[in-house]
Amino acid sequence: MWDVSIVSQLVDSGAHATENLELSGMTTLRVGGPARIVAECPTTQVLVDVVRLLDAAHIPTLILAGGSNLVVGDDGFDGVVVRVCNTTVGLEEGFVTAEAGAEWDRVVAQTVAAELGGLECLSGIPGSTGATPVQNVGAYGVEVGSMLRRVHLLDRRTGEARWVEPDALGLGYRTSVLKHSDAALVLAVELTVHPDGLGEPLRYRELVSALDSAEGDRLPSTQVRDAVLDLRRGKGMVLDPDDHDTWSAGSFFTNPVVPDGELVNVLAAIETRLGDVAVPRYPADGGTKLSAGWLIERAGFSKGYPGENAVARLSTKHTLALTNRGAAKSEDLLALARDVRDGVQSAFGVRLEPEPVTVGCAI
Repeated sequence: MWDVSIVSQLVDSGAHATENLELSGMTTLRVGGPARIVAECPTTQVLVDVVRLLDAAHIPTLILAGGSNLVVGDDGFDGVVVRVCNTTVGLEEGFVTAEAGAEWDRVVAQTVAAELGGLECLSGIPGSTGATPVQNVGAYGVEVGSMLRRVHLLDRRTGEARWVEPDALGLGYRTSVLKHSDAALVLAVELTVHPDGLGEPLRYRELVSALDSAEGDRLPSTQVRDAVLDLRRGKGMVLDPDDHDTWSAGSFFTNPVVPDGELVNVLAAIETRLGDVAVPRYPADGGTKLSAGWLIERAGFSKGYPGENAVARLSTKHTLALTNRGAAKSEDLLALARDVRDGVQSAFGVRLEPEPVTVGCAI
């Protein structure tokens, strides 16, 4: 049994505490059952004090900010949901410091407006700043890990808050040592930016084409941001409450990296099914990276699958996004995810891995 005084203790710590709130209202997928208690933490100090309190009392805790990379089960969470609501952003000539609860795209927009470059390819990504190093968020040829200067972490085992260098985070493709772990909590990040107002060298073919430029060019960050936002909107990847194609967790599956010893069999399976076709592939640590979206479509899952009457569908704009059409439950989305995952594995021998974190459910 919980100590009945926990709500008053949370309030005494500076949090705003509410009981029995539906988590569907706190995630971009808009699914998830009730949370027993939600504690909103408006400052970094309140956040640290609340997490220390809950950890000392051994109370189940779910850290939640933007909710853009999260699937919560229909039964909800029988514990305390800690809302990360610290949002201060500071700009310097060569770097930006942002607290974990700051909306990520607002951080990018502020750097671009201040004529600072480097983050513009990460425009339009929903969610909070604190999630970016956890997931090593990336888009259009840039990963946040390449821009990280340092990260402010709360070590939940010792209660100590300290700044750490990126090398300590084990950053990889859409992952880090922070992902799927409760050992540490991101409180803030520092990111390196370019004071000349020019963006990162262009690397992503689709973006290069949209800008009518050449690979390696550095263009004004404002120009690149506008192009990235246009591309993302065309894929339903910029949040819009009136567009169900954006009721998603973004790309639901990561692009698979196929070990060198398995690639020949995968390519043979693709040729057997599709004939002699060009397969998008890219060098990666541990093997060759394939396009999850390409594999999904070629396995027979088209945009909008399984049809307009389904409560959970693939986006009508982008096959990597699983979307809630307004009345879906978590299990509806998970059933669709299993269908797609198993279909790709059956067709090509490649197992897709989910990108979002799951709580109280599994794919």
